[in-house]
Amino acid sequence: METISWHDFEKVELRAGTVLQVLDFPEARKPAYKLQVDFGEYGIRWSSAQITKHYTKDELIGRQIIGVTNFPKKQIANFMSEFLVTGLADENGDIVLSAVDKPVPNGSKLI
Repeated sequence: METISWHDFEKVELRAGTVLQVLDFPEARKPAYKLQVDFGEYGIRWSSAQITKHYTKDELIGRQIIGVTNFPKKQIANFMSEFLVTGLADENGDIVLSAVDKPVPNGSKLI
């Protein structure tokens, strides 16, 4: 495992946001959703996430997630992802979202 400095970690903008909208993403190679997330003063942004095994679209609406908001945009199929949704793989490799356990203001930075 490579060691990084505290300064390196501080460069990563891991921020809380609330899911506003969830759409199917049939063009993706692996099953995924398109998520629209409100990051407060950092704006409303879209991303895709391969989280269809553990989450329905309805249960994601209003949920706070953690996203990396300072990566460059990335094209995924015909869609432009504006942030990285964070999560952890379970024993089957399916993604479980990283999230906050109590509400925080949208845009709050993980510290």
